[in-house]
Amino acid sequence: MTAWRTVWQGRWARSPWWDVALAACVAVAQLWPLLSRDGPWHWWGYIVAAGSALPLVARRKAALPVLLVSHAFSASYDLVDVVAPQPLWYGPLIALYTVATRSGRWVRWGALAAVFSGGLLTVGSLDTAFRGVVVSVTAYALGRAAAGSRAYAAVLEERAARLERERILEAERAAERERARIARDMHDILAHAVSLMVVQAEAGPVVVRADPERAVATFDAIAGAGRDAMDQLRRILAVLREEQGSGAPKATVEDLPDLVRQAAGAGVEVGYEVAGEPRPLPPDLGAAVYRIVQEALTNVVKHAGASRADVRLSWQEQELAIEIRDNGRGTTAGLPPGGGNGLVGIRERAAAYGGTASAGPGPAGFTVRARLPL
Repeated sequence: MTAWRTVWQGRWARSPWWDVALAACVAVAQLWPLLSRDGPWHWWGYIVAAGSALPLVARRKAALPVLLVSHAFSASYDLVDVVAPQPLWYGPLIALYTVATRSGRWVRWGALAAVFSGGLLTVGSLDTAFRGVVVSVTAYALGRAAAGSRAYAAVLEERAARLERERILEAERAAERERARIARDMHDILAHAVSLMVVQAEAGPVVVRADPERAVATFDAIAGAGRDAMDQLRRILAVLREEQGSGAPKATVEDLPDLVRQAAGAGVEVGYEVAGEPRPLPPDLGAAVYRIVQEALTNVVKHAGASRADVRLSWQEQELAIEIRDNGRGTTAGLPPGGGNGLVGIRERAAAYGGTASAGPGPAGFTVRARLPL
């Protein structure tokens, strides 16, 4: 119903031909009593009847002048003694309806007063005057009701447009957050894998000469880090291809032992400790825990110059505490350009799930801590 009315208002109600057709119909209705009566033809009655209807062609552009002209012709109709006995009120009523729909308060009230005054000066009986007042008030009330309905429809349309704009903005913000999350994931995956591969590759020539068997293990670790990075990148790309975005598995807390073994393959001794009772985590939260530990270990391998690092997960009643501690330099002051991006990513991941993260010098090195609510 709403769609039909919108089409009607848009295509026909605003068309000038609609007013032309309306004026023609009103002219016929007002001329009909003259054409159907017996007696001689009186040209003045036809002019008055037509003059009361034809101004309706311009009723949208000049509502008040059209009303005054139409009402003047209609009022003069009663002064012609050769016409049918009933007054022709159709043109003035439609003009009054238009004024009530489109004009301001004072113009409306002034027009209504003018209609009443002119009617009282020309009618011949109280009964006719009463009928004129009733139909005029009815036309005015219908016009105000139409104006209110139109204003209400405009409010609803504006509200719907605003909600649609808000929906689009929210979708854009969600897409931006998702792009940022994917960028962090890819940064963490590549930074971790490439760091391990670079460290192991640099040590490879030395190990080959000193300990061939250990060199084989080193090269195996390089290949394993590359394969793991490729697997995780495939997971991300699979998520991007999924329409629902949830068809591919994500790294979780259960994958942390493998992550620790990879870091140990880069020449850093890594300890892994779990305190408390582990609990299942939502996939996104589990992936966030994994990425936080991954980025912290990547910084240990790349920047800390540490020989040992310890990863500790403490499962508490309402939160999960994560701590990664190393025995390296204990500061990030000497990091190369871009070296602090991972720590920013850790804070952003924790904040995204209502948690907190901090990083700074520890008792004998550098410590990264994060707390995530459960």
